[in-house]
Amino acid sequence: MKIVVIGGSGLIGSKLVDGLRAQGHEVVPASPKTGVNTLTGEGVADALTGADAVVDVSNSPSFEDKAVLEFFETSTRTLLAAASDAGVGHYVVLSIVGCDRIPDSGYMRAKVAQEKLVVASGTPYSIVHATQFFEFLQGIVDAGTDGDTVHLAPVLIQPMAADDVAAAVAEVVVGAPTNAVVEIAGPEQFRLDDLGRGILAAQQDSRSVVADPDARYFGAKLGERSLVPADGARLAGTRLDDWRARANTGR
Repeated sequence: MKIVVIGGSGLIGSKLVDGLRAQGHEVVPASPKTGVNTLTGEGVADALTGADAVVDVSNSPSFEDKAVLEFFETSTRTLLAAASDAGVGHYVVLSIVGCDRIPDSGYMRAKVAQEKLVVASGTPYSIVHATQFFEFLQGIVDAGTDGDTVHLAPVLIQPMAADDVAAAVAEVVVGAPTNAVVEIAGPEQFRLDDLGRGILAAQQDSRSVVADPDARYFGAKLGERSLVPADGARLAGTRLDDWRARANTGR
């Protein structure tokens, strides 16, 4: 297959490109770095010519509410139009578990808007909802920090490794369009505050964690199951301790 990876130089995109190439596919990593700009349209039509599938794992350079909405709507409209012109048979987008359950987050609203455009486009599609990545857990702790205290909501979270995200997206891309949402998640559930304590303990960090039901998650209020998938999600194999051990050895 010829597969175009939008955002092919990012964390997930670069892993996805390598994984698909290892399977023998022709893969085009597309990003502003390679002359493909989905906001201006530069290089998009050429990149998609002859493509069997397009997978969008790109991200907004700004998380400000208006900017992130404009990014995902403009980029997605550009890509969908080019995909239609090129006769692409499978359009895949990576999104977030719970994005439709966290409406006070501008970023989540933007992802929902992106998904709606894909569903309404008429192009065969698959939407992959992933849970939070292990690689970003430290950022969650840091975002909740006030002085020497970390405020985290005691809600469920089921994070996964970026390698597993890329592998799951690759499996979806080479398969038939689902015309539905596919949820993927890590193998373990945690309470977010307990997870934060474990992260700090592993680093011998002296900050303390407070279980705060009103604590915000990058500005958003969370419910008990906002960050975990429904029953039937595809579960990855990498456990947090195993990922941490590999990260510590640089493998």
